[in-house]
Amino acid sequence: MSTKKKNILNILGEEIPLGTSKTINFNIAKLYTSTKIEIPVIIERSKKPGPTILITAGVHGDEINGVEIVRQIIAKKINKPAKGSIICIPVLNVFGFLSMDRAFPDGRDLNRVFPGTKNGSLASRFAYQFVNEILPAAEFCLDFHTGGASRFNAPHIRVAPNDEKLIEYAKVFNAPFILYSKNLDGSYRSTCAKRNIDILLFEGGKSQSSSKEIAREGVEGTMRILSHLGMLNKQFEPPIPHADSIIIRNSQWLRAKYSGLLHVKIPISKHVEKGEVLATITDPYGSKRHVVKSPVEGYVINVNESPIVYKGDAIFRISKELDENV
Repeated sequence: MSTKKKNILNILGEEIPLGTSKTINFNIAKLYTSTKIEIPVIIERSKKPGPTILITAGVHGDEINGVEIVRQIIAKKINKPAKGSIICIPVLNVFGFLSMDRAFPDGRDLNRVFPGTKNGSLASRFAYQFVNEILPAAEFCLDFHTGGASRFNAPHIRVAPNDEKLIEYAKVFNAPFILYSKNLDGSYRSTCAKRNIDILLFEGGKSQSSSKEIAREGVEGTMRILSHLGMLNKQFEPPIPHADSIIIRNSQWLRAKYSGLLHVKIPISKHVEKGEVLATITDPYGSKRHVVKSPVEGYVINVNESPIVYKGDAIFRISKELDENV
């Protein structure tokens, strides 16, 4: 990460000096009713210069766990740095948040339109303004996500497999798992990479749901990163990890071979043996019962928590090899 120090922070046309607490409202469009939609950008600057960290959640409007993580960081005053600056945006996609929808009102996934365009769709315009007016202030980013639909993600950090620097930061964050994952075109993570801004993407839980365990992992990981950078306020102690992160280099989806009621038999994050029973699928009438077994040895890093599934639905994601600890 860059070691540059900024005495004046420029965001959305405002200059924010050291030692300042300020909330700036970021808005780009109104509702149909002409009601303003404002996105609070919460800025805390120490009197001591240092790095600038940008912490975001709610890129997808229905991903509540990430919003709760950033909310707790603010409510517990973890965002008041010992040095440098912390910028928190708990809900980026307020439009989706209002309707508990993943996408923007134009139907586009915000995390597939970065860096955006000045005259494009609503999501693209939003991404453009964010990338040009907020992101340049940041030297390090933490972005919090959850699993889509009813699929519950084990808490993990996603990093590109060849990015040694981010892998080291992921070890510091110390989520239970580190998942090697290439940067996708149009994603926030890819945009940061192209601008040489370090970013960790955290995944945990599922959409439209809040988990205390997932929130704890996100908050504690953030505290470890801030401590590593010398930014954690002295009133806090960095949480001691229970165990080292486990690297997942390869994984596969296990899909339902039958439609019916899904009865999951194992907890998320469990290490399973090849042939171990993971679930059963039954019909509603009590006449059929199909056993779902693991095709490989590995860790279960995603579980479909929907009570019913169709043939072909993804029901588990399992690491394809038993990887050593970090």
